[in-house]
Amino acid sequence: MTTTHDTHPTDPTEQDVVRALDRRSFCTLASVSPAGRPHVAGVLYEAVGTTLYVSTLRTSRKARNIAADGHVGVCVPVRRLPVGPPSSLQFQATADVLAIDDPHITRLAEAGALKAITGHGELDLPGGCFLRITPARRINTYGLGMSLRRLLKDPLHAAGAVELTRDHLGQSASVRARSSASKASASFVASGMTPASAMTPSLSSPA
Repeated sequence: MTTTHDTHPTDPTEQDVVRALDRRSFCTLASVSPAGRPHVAGVLYEAVGTTLYVSTLRTSRKARNIAADGHVGVCVPVRRLPVGPPSSLQFQATADVLAIDDPHITRLAEAGALKAITGHGELDLPGGCFLRITPARRINTYGLGMSLRRLLKDPLHAAGAVELTRDHLGQSASVRARSSASKASASFVASGMTPASAMTPSLSSPA
């Protein structure tokens, strides 16, 4: 981990970043068209580790831009109180477009890892697709790892950065999906249910 202000005793950690991504669901996603025109959109996402997933239409500007050039920028606002400036995460990333029936999406959905972006019929959306956004190694932060009092008192020195380790940067989503499924299985066993009996109704019902 590296930070831009080493004198601060509460610089953000990798866990701060992972926790912030997991607890939020909105970000701004910036992409660029083949003609070099920038585009930014607010989107809802689901985080699986540090990888973000977004449901959209293939005809949307962001999906078309990403299909042509997968380099994107992301900003996640991290508001803790209704007053004062929000904290945030900013990072460059690579993105790709996945079909609704892509095996990778299917595995994550069946493991319950994409509930926030599949709970309103997105898996049956005509012309729909999913964007997979994988952060670069460096995550820039503002105000993360700081107390609100310190942030309000010294907003000019609230910038920081975190370098993602291999555990979060290189872990495949399929591994995370299997991990989620294993946790669900353990929960069913603890409650006296079998995974097969518990999962059959939800897997046979429409998303």
